Amino acid sequence: MHKNDTAPFSRWDIPLALVLLTRLPLPRLPDQAFARQSQAAWAYPLAGLVVGALACGVGWIAIWAQLPLFAIATLLVAVLIIATGAMHEDGLADTADGLWGGFTTERRLEIMKDSHIGTYGVLALMFFQLLRIAAVVTLVGANLLTGVLAACMFSRAVMPALMHALPNARNSGLSHSVGAPPLFAVLAGIGLAILLALLLLGAQAVLPMICALFAAAIVARIARIKIGGQTGDILGAAQQVSEIVFLLALTALI
Repeated sequence: MHKNDTAPFSRWDIPLALVLLTRLPLPRLPDQAFARQSQAAWAYPLAGLVVGALACGVGWIAIWAQLPLFAIATLLVAVLIIATGAMHEDGLADTADGLWGGFTTERRLEIMKDSHIGTYGVLALMFFQLLRIAAVVTLVGANLLTGVLAACMFSRAVMPALMHALPNARNSGLSHSVGAPPLFAVLAGIGLAILLALLLLGAQAVLPMICALFAAAIVARIARIKIGGQTGDILGAAQQVSEIVFLLALTALI
C-alpha cells in the first residue's frame, strides 16, 4: 500500500476506524494503514456498531439481572462513553464552551482547544446525557435496544459528511490530520448506516434518521457561521447531537 493509495476499500479500513473512534484495545496497525484515514471514513458506522454492541451486551446482562430501568440505561450509556474514551462527549463540551463563550472566531477556537471545561460545556454534558439516558430507559422498557445500535451507527455516518462538506476551521488537530473524506466514502458510510438501521428497525428507522440528519445539519450550520468550518470537537458534537436526536425520535414512535 502506498501513501497515495486511493482504492475505495481496504482491509485496513475497519480496524483503522476503530482506532480513530474508540479506545478499545486493538493490535497496532502498520504505518501505511494510516495513509487511508480519509478513505476509511466509510467504516465509521461499523465502529459505531462495535461500540453499540458492547453497550447493548452490558444492557442485556443488566436486564437479565433484573436491575431497575434507570440503572440499566445508565450502565449502557457508561459503556458507550468508556469505549470511546469520552471523545465525542468532550467534543460536545468544547463546542458548547467555544461557540458560545467567545465573540470572535479566533477566541472561539482558542476556547475549544483549551482542556479546561466551562459552564456551557458542563451544562451541555448534563442536559444531553440526561436526554440520552432518558431515551435509553424508554427503549429498554420497550425491549428495543436495537435502536441504540442503529443510533450509534447512523450518528457516526454523519461525521464524514461534515468533514466533506465543511472546511477545516484550523490547520491542526485530529480532523485536519485525517483530511476530508472523498465523496464515495461519505456516501458508502451513509448508505451502510441506512441499510443496517432499516434491517434493525424496519420503517421505524426512517423518521429518526431524518431527524438525526437535520440535527447534524444544524450543528454544521452553526459551526460554519461561528468558526468558518469544522474541527474534531464539532464532529464530536455532531455525533452526540445526532445520536441523541435519533434516540429521542425513536422513543416518540413507541
